[in-house]
Amino acid sequence: MTVPNKILSALEGEQALSSREIAELLGLSWSTVKRHLDVLMEAGKIQREREGRTARYRLIRASAPRLQSMPAQAIASDLPWSSESINLRKSLLLPLAMREVVTYQRDLVDSYQPNQTTWLSPDLAETLEVEGRMKGQQPAGTYARKVLEPLLIDLSWSSSRLEGNRYSLLDTERLFKSGITDGDLDAVMLLNHKAAIEFMIDAVPEYGLNSAVIRNLHALLMQDLLADSTALGSIRQTVVNISGTTYFPTQVPTLLEEMFEQILDKARQIKSPIEAAFFLWVNLAYLQPFEDGNKRTSRLAANIPLMLYNCSPLSFLDVTPHDYALAMMGVYEQRDMAMAVDLFVWVYRRSIKKYGVMLEAMGVPDPVRLHFREVLNEAINAVVRDRQAVGEVVAGLLLSEHEKLQFEPLLQAELDSLALHNCARYRLGMRQVQAWIEAGRPR
Repeated sequence: MTVPNKILSALEGEQALSSREIAELLGLSWSTVKRHLDVLMEAGKIQREREGRTARYRLIRASAPRLQSMPAQAIASDLPWSSESINLRKSLLLPLAMREVVTYQRDLVDSYQPNQTTWLSPDLAETLEVEGRMKGQQPAGTYARKVLEPLLIDLSWSSSRLEGNRYSLLDTERLFKSGITDGDLDAVMLLNHKAAIEFMIDAVPEYGLNSAVIRNLHALLMQDLLADSTALGSIRQTVVNISGTTYFPTQVPTLLEEMFEQILDKARQIKSPIEAAFFLWVNLAYLQPFEDGNKRTSRLAANIPLMLYNCSPLSFLDVTPHDYALAMMGVYEQRDMAMAVDLFVWVYRRSIKKYGVMLEAMGVPDPVRLHFREVLNEAINAVVRDRQAVGEVVAGLLLSEHEKLQFEPLLQAELDSLALHNCARYRLGMRQVQAWIEAGRPR
């Protein structure tokens, strides 16, 4: 039984239930249930009573399906959908009983030939790469590092919002400054995103796109959000149905791991970073290799090819949960990419515009700073975390005397500007930096 049908069955009684009560009843994550509740409400199958934390959901027992008979323009959102997307959208809003029950079709990946098969128009992918690529030859990950502070907030907030998170963009910024969760799962979700993005910024230039990076992304995103901590970064072991064949727990890890590795291998071969980003985003979400958090992982993973080619990051800002859910359902139910393509192109162009303006305002990257990037990180950690003197730190570096003369003024300038709002780039905790500042910035 599909998740929407399970939810409808849970609401068969007269009593209205909260999203968390439904999640507990069905043994599903709250974010998964919340996402499907939004779609069921839009389809006119259920209604919400009250708002906020007291919200309850009830089955609508006798109602005509309002949306399926509406004209195309009435059901289309602000996003500029193509005619193919509008037709797909209408079919996805039909009552569940009128839609075909499907399983995972591995042919979607098996038949994909890198640089021959394309899900985005090659001309469109090339145009987006030209629009979004950083000028000049810089080390991988330079673009993402340059816009790290806004990216941390934008991508963490938008990705969490797509999972039903209630925090506003301003609340997210305040949370990142305090780092205090008080047991709030929404706060944990946001801080997990921040940690995962910081990890990605550091790991991808060194390790590229591989399974260890993706699994660590999942582990960071879902830390303290899964009941079983051994599931963090681990391939799931539940029964799955792939291409009409049912696989049981002893078979599942091997099969899912094979598909997972095949997705990553093909993504690595794709020459276009835009096509590779789209391929990863769609396939990791469609495969669902992990117990939960697959869509979160896919959104962050889509940024890896973009980072490697110094293209604008993809933050998913301004996408509504409903549009996102329907775009994914188009892939899951019909293997139709129309809505996913339209959504991806629209939101990536918004990211290019936002971060491109910011990058332009920053000017050309300082080649000296880029040369000393990793050494600078080590030195600042030694001063702030270990409380070593600047002179002692510089003397111990494996640099020539000429390089040390260049490096010390740069280190002093970075320590002058170091604060809570920009410490993530040096992999320092906010509490460590706060303690150093309160001690009078010793150096």
